[in-house]
Amino acid sequence: MQTITQFETLYLLDANVLIDAKRDYYPFDRVPEFWEWLLYMAQQGTIKVPQEVYDKLTGDKRDDLANWLKNNNSVLLFNEEVNAEILNWVISQGYAPDLSASEIEILNEDPFLIAYALVDAGQRCVVTTEVSKRSSTRVKRRIPDVCDDFRVSCCNTFTLIQVIDFRTNWNR
Repeated sequence: MQTITQFETLYLLDANVLIDAKRDYYPFDRVPEFWEWLLYMAQQGTIKVPQEVYDKLTGDKRDDLANWLKNNNSVLLFNEEVNAEILNWVISQGYAPDLSASEIEILNEDPFLIAYALVDAGQRCVVTTEVSKRSSTRVKRRIPDVCDDFRVSCCNTFTLIQVIDFRTNWNR
């Protein structure tokens, strides 16, 4: 993982960051400050949720997380079209050049996150709860490993909250 610095970087959230936060660490009813902080950071342009991640988490779902995303999509949504050439490069070079259609479907939003970050690799960071597993191949490759191959910054939720200083008594 590369070093990242506060306010110079746009943090692109993987679905698992929000899912794990809601389920394990920062439930809406117990730590609402976390969700307020995410919205504030999104308003500042520091944190964004790519469309593909948003679609995965909202779809036909009606849970607290889906509702929160839908209610705040104007602030949270990363307003950029994926560069198809970069996306195809990420898939072929980061995963495998000969993936079948069913394998590409398994990848979900992962290559999109990396492709968005590659547009400005020095200023964008992928945030995920996935952990490196270098021995994985093809569609089982993990986001941190593919990011590392492309020299894209990648961090986990806990690094993110340290770097941009989440606290339950934070002040705007």
